Amino acid sequence: MKIERLSFAKRLSGYSEAAKLSERPAVAGRLIRMVGLTLEAEGLRASVGSRCRVISEEASGSTEVEAEVMGFAGDKLYLMPVGSLAGIAPGARVVPLPDAGRLPMGKGMLGRVLDGIGRPLDGLPPFAAEDWLSLDAPLINPLARQPIHEPLDVGIRAINGLLTVGRGQRIGLFAGSGVGKSVLLGMMTRFTEAEVIVVGLIGERGREVKEFIEHTLGAAGLSRAVVVASPADDAPLMRLRAAMYCTRVAEYFRDQGKNVLLLMDSLTRYAQAQREIALAIGEPPATKGYPPSVFAKIPQLVERAGNGAEGGGSITAFYTVLSEGDDQQDPIADATRAILDGHFVLSRRLAEEGHYPAIDIEASISRVMPLVVSPEHLQQAQRFKQMWSRYQQSRDLISVGAYVPGGDPETDLAIARQGLMKQYLHQGLNNSHGFADSVAPLGPLFAAPGQQPGNG
Repeated sequence: MKIERLSFAKRLSGYSEAAKLSERPAVAGRLIRMVGLTLEAEGLRASVGSRCRVISEEASGSTEVEAEVMGFAGDKLYLMPVGSLAGIAPGARVVPLPDAGRLPMGKGMLGRVLDGIGRPLDGLPPFAAEDWLSLDAPLINPLARQPIHEPLDVGIRAINGLLTVGRGQRIGLFAGSGVGKSVLLGMMTRFTEAEVIVVGLIGERGREVKEFIEHTLGAAGLSRAVVVASPADDAPLMRLRAAMYCTRVAEYFRDQGKNVLLLMDSLTRYAQAQREIALAIGEPPATKGYPPSVFAKIPQLVERAGNGAEGGGSITAFYTVLSEGDDQQDPIADATRAILDGHFVLSRRLAEEGHYPAIDIEASISRVMPLVVSPEHLQQAQRFKQMWSRYQQSRDLISVGAYVPGGDPETDLAIARQGLMKQYLHQGLNNSHGFADSVAPLGPLFAAPGQQPGNG
């Protein structure tokens, strides 16, 4: 009898361990104030970055909106909604959700168009998720990252030959509106040798999202791409999440050993979304109306791209940066230029002349090019830039007939080769130029007068 009693007590102790509550019961609060996009709640405890559900129950039915805790003051929590606040009434319940949220990942994302939380926008059923991961990936030790040591063929002759991009490099594409940045991104998605392309359309007009997918990207580009879109009419928090989600998707494929090309259009819209949130919760503006948190968020997002550990995959990232009125001293442009591995500037003057892609090679630079090309290639690219710059400096004199031939041999050579240089830099929308084909014409382009130059 005593043995049976001990056995029962032992079994009961095992059940008591399994029945222990793993976490405290969730305590719901209530909505006390809403100003603009900011929600104020009291009566609950939740950490910054955690998710809550705002539930408003009326006679006509209930309305639910997800929100994220962005800050607090005393017993009040400041929340920012993910979706529309239509139907939310005073006193609505605010219920904390059990985790920070996990988003679907898997190979089924290829060829799909998703929103900032992984829901399909293309009218197709949800893809089969192989993993559910949080938005924040583990940080990689900088010393554990594989160095950039090989070029990435993007199919654009001006970039391959003169501004060579390395696998794992992060590039800023600086441009005003209407100079062809979306077209250039679309060309890279179709022509690049990267295995997976992740495109983030953040804060763009809804019309442009569909046009980019159907016309610029095309069926061939979409087949190996994942498109994450959050148009301008989305809530600022959704735009932030979309930028983080497309970066997380790129990290997911990089961790599988893939070489990923990440294209985000645009980093400026991401910064503006963070500015809207920061100002709404009371953060003071600093540089030209941008609060300090904006300049902290940008490197946190950008630093997640790049190479993985030794022997793993890579993320080569292009971030478009909108220069207000083509002003390269815009605070966002200035901040991103300092933390990226190079910048390509698209010139409105070149675009107005019909010069596409309108890359201003004088104002552009790839900081890792010397590490991924041969000394001969680097010397030829520098020679091309010198000749192009020499012609641009004398352009006004040449156009009015004030330049006298024979005054400067270098300028004379630049004038003689100007047509070939323009031909080299021009590229049709549907024409792809591989890395080897881009480098080969550079050598004979500035051949001695008695030799026949190549035609590029």
